[in-house]
Amino acid sequence: MDLTWNEFEKTDMRVGTIIEVNDFPEARKPAYQLTIDFGSEIGIRKSSAQITTHYKKEDLLNRQIISVVNFPRKQIGKFMSECLVLGAIGKEGDVILLAPDFKIENGLRIG
Repeated sequence: MDLTWNEFEKTDMRVGTIIEVNDFPEARKPAYQLTIDFGSEIGIRKSSAQITTHYKKEDLLNRQIISVVNFPRKQIGKFMSECLVLGAIGKEGDVILLAPDFKIENGLRIG
């Protein structure tokens, strides 16, 4: 099914910087709990991300990523995920994060 331009524009994708990374041992699949700064307009959001195959916690701190920020919140165990971190999913389910090439302002919209 094709997506219309108007439908695509409803997806609010933004640049954010990961400011905190924690293990998420309660998750069904290996994951981290991320705290992400999206700038003054959107603020701080949390997300669960299954990115443990290619990323160590210390490598994620201060890294910019791209997330969808206008999905409804999702309860994952005792954790509330407030945005969806975007990545390319490999054949084995491993995720490579989508990110800007250069450091840019948090909160900038992807379009």
